[in-house]
Amino acid sequence: MFLLLLHYDDGVLDELDALIPEHYEYVDRHMRAGTFLLTARRDPRVGGVVLASGTDRARIEEIIAEDPFLRTGRVRYEVIAIEATRSALAGITV
Repeated sequence: MFLLLLHYDDGVLDELDALIPEHYEYVDRHMRAGTFLLTARRDPRVGGVVLASGTDRARIEEIIAEDPFLRTGRVRYEVIAIEATRSALAGITV
């Protein structure tokens, strides 16, 4: 599994807001595929968080490269490989 942290540069929100429909299509496609398990905005809105399944970091990097937000050149991903040991995800409502 991977924890993907998105980091936004200061002053980029207007550019990102214009890309939200495309970004949501990207997110929804990977949710349907079962790769993205949870997505969230950070509060304050300085980035995002994705919990992703998979053990192949190279494939995760390919998926990240598809994100329309990256076109701005002002968003970066931090990829953290994790090994889940316990979960209560079934009890989380969105």
